[in-house]
Amino acid sequence: MYYQPEVETMPTQRLQALQLERLQELANYVYTHIPFYKHSFDAAGVTPADITALADITKLPFTHKQDMREAYPFKMFAVSQDEVVRIHASSGTTGRAVVVGYTKQDLENWGDCFGRFLVAAGATKSSIVQVSYGYGLFTGGLGAHQGGEALGCTVIPMSSGNTRRQIQFLNDFGTDILCCTPSYALHIAEVAIEDGYDPPSQFNLCAALLGAEPCSEGMRREIEEKLGVKVHDIYGLSEVMGPGVACECAQQQGLHVNEDHFIVEIIDPNTGEPVADGEWGEAVFTTLTKQCSPLIRYRTHDITRILPLMCDCGRTFRRIDRITGRTDDMLIIRGVNVFPSQIEEVITGFAEITAQYQIVLTTANHLDRIELRVETVADFPFDEIRALESLRRAIAGELRSSLQVAVDVKIVEPKTIERSEGKARRIIDEREGRQS
Repeated sequence: MYYQPEVETMPTQRLQALQLERLQELANYVYTHIPFYKHSFDAAGVTPADITALADITKLPFTHKQDMREAYPFKMFAVSQDEVVRIHASSGTTGRAVVVGYTKQDLENWGDCFGRFLVAAGATKSSIVQVSYGYGLFTGGLGAHQGGEALGCTVIPMSSGNTRRQIQFLNDFGTDILCCTPSYALHIAEVAIEDGYDPPSQFNLCAALLGAEPCSEGMRREIEEKLGVKVHDIYGLSEVMGPGVACECAQQQGLHVNEDHFIVEIIDPNTGEPVADGEWGEAVFTTLTKQCSPLIRYRTHDITRILPLMCDCGRTFRRIDRITGRTDDMLIIRGVNVFPSQIEEVITGFAEITAQYQIVLTTANHLDRIELRVETVADFPFDEIRALESLRRAIAGELRSSLQVAVDVKIVEPKTIERSEGKARRIIDEREGRQS
């Protein structure tokens, strides 16, 4: 089932011709309307006229998040203020937010992109979509909302928080599509079960569109089992659009990129050079249709790869694999590169513990030390020291075997780790000279 079949199943040759046409228009557009890009093009010795094939995109310079911070607030806008109908912003550690603007057409495109995701997850105009992402400057809530309304669904703008009311509405309203972060979906499921609900049999949910943070296969399976839904991983970032860039179809075998609106490249994060399809690297996105805040070759720091084969669903948009980590939140522990998602993948293999965890980084004798805090399921015999120590040793051993690094495992009682009603705080960095 497709939202826009003539686009989503467009023959590859025709799609590439459309991308080239839009890329050429984009290069001229940003060179003319955004001084930053005129300067960066000139510095790289490239002009819009040099773009004669899709492969020529590599001639264009990269855009970095710091470039957007330095352009605060509106220097990266390509339109006049009277054409800007909405502004979103993400917080920054430098004190300057990354600001993104939208024209009316930008919002319509955004709605169509997320509408495709909803249909891929099985939604129809008769669906009730409960949006439990945060609303506000964060793009999550309003992006999903925009897509639901574009499709013609009934949209419940719950935002995050007030979990028991979320559960009440899921039960009473017959919601069939849930949109939120993976950690919050799991929290909703756990609270519902605590309160005596049996979500698979009592709720009308059929699908959950989850994004904004990593979700391992183990965590996906737990959410699917507890809520009785099919989980669709979605991908987006505020700088590029928000949730609307890529999404899994029913096959759950990679995320289709909306390639009529975006060009995706995978590069070696160290050299900046493209890697072959199937090889892991950093995702780089170029926005083909954005009017207010277009971006050329934006470096996301997200690690993924292009899946080379055609999907069985019939969509011709290429797929990226699920995000495995980030180049800038990779943990280097005594010379070993470790991603939090790798740790999560290991611990979700233990039935005795939940998918809730925290990684605490400290320094001992000038050496990095990593402590993993996990909590047991409710029926685990926490007071039995032998069982507890056996579990701890098993987890630590599996982590050492899989990651080639020693991890101190601390097992805590159920409901000890703070739950999140938005993005989970997974890493606490208390190392010397650092802040989490």
